[in-house]
Amino acid sequence: MKIYVYAICKNEEKFIARFMESASEADGVFVLDTGSQDNSVELLKKHGATVVEKIIKPWRFDVARNESLKLVPLDAALCVCVDLDEVLEKGWRDKLEKSYVPRTKQVKYKYVWSHEADGSDGYVFWSEKIHARENFSWVNPVHEVLKYSGKDYSYQFVDIRVDHFADEKKSRDGYLPLLELAVKEDPENDRNMHYLGREYMYRGSYHKAIETLKKHLTLKSATWKDERSASFRFIANCYDKLCDFSCAEKYYFKAIAEAPYLREPFIYLAEFYYKRENYLGTLFACERALVIKNRSLSYINEPKCYNELPYDLASIACFNLGLYKKSLEYINLALNIKPDNERLKNNKKLILDKLTLN
Repeated sequence: MKIYVYAICKNEEKFIARFMESASEADGVFVLDTGSQDNSVELLKKHGATVVEKIIKPWRFDVARNESLKLVPLDAALCVCVDLDEVLEKGWRDKLEKSYVPRTKQVKYKYVWSHEADGSDGYVFWSEKIHARENFSWVNPVHEVLKYSGKDYSYQFVDIRVDHFADEKKSRDGYLPLLELAVKEDPENDRNMHYLGREYMYRGSYHKAIETLKKHLTLKSATWKDERSASFRFIANCYDKLCDFSCAEKYYFKAIAEAPYLREPFIYLAEFYYKRENYLGTLFACERALVIKNRSLSYINEPKCYNELPYDLASIACFNLGLYKKSLEYINLALNIKPDNERLKNNKKLILDKLTLN
């Protein structure tokens, strides 16, 4: 079977050697360069990639990806779309071949979008950019996704890992106008509306974010509870930033009610209470979160909710409530996850001092 990697590129010379090494198990690598001013094109060709140069104006990610997909030979059983700042794990080709079923149109795999300071996994979710050659196209100007136009669609999960190592210096300035364009083109697209509201929140446009996220929640297609919960949570965060604490608390509880099986809304509520020295509320929210053991692998999941933070906040809450033994239990659990954290170690000393005095 033929398996090809394809990608888009612009000024990515520092990633090329690593990218081409990880893609070397493919039968070919096809790259659309969209206007590099560095040595990207030369380096890609030197490492064996087939490169075509084309300027996309006006810029849209879906148009660029569709142009890159056109480069992939028609005999492909599977096309693997990766960016140059992403790394396919060694042995990915063998895993695909062993699990491949001819009727499969799309493959879902583990995508590590970010990494913690210690190198451990940060944001992790299922991605699906491995697909059959025919009847697929990319849609949406940004946050583009694959759309299938054929019949008998089916997908499978394969134990492949792709790591993303983002260039922190790369500007995100173009994302907002592209998201606004995406919503203008398709105002009923719930995912794009959610992304747009989130982008407004990231940029500190809290009133716009609230308006847009509330609009997301009214859409008929907005039925995925995880994403609806995130919209409620983001609205709450915006109200918090605007110092409307009553509305913030209300929307945190709406987020919990929408998806009580997720840790995220509980931890955000815990942080909200902690900032206001409501330690009973902090402890309540942390303990409810810790009942939830399984981390979702949707893009909604947030790593901080599954690291030492819930135990850390619970320990602080217990300490301030005079529950020193319980505080010690929680700080030990936090230290099990981050044993070298100096603040946690100092907190443990304070707790032990209190227990000695009592």
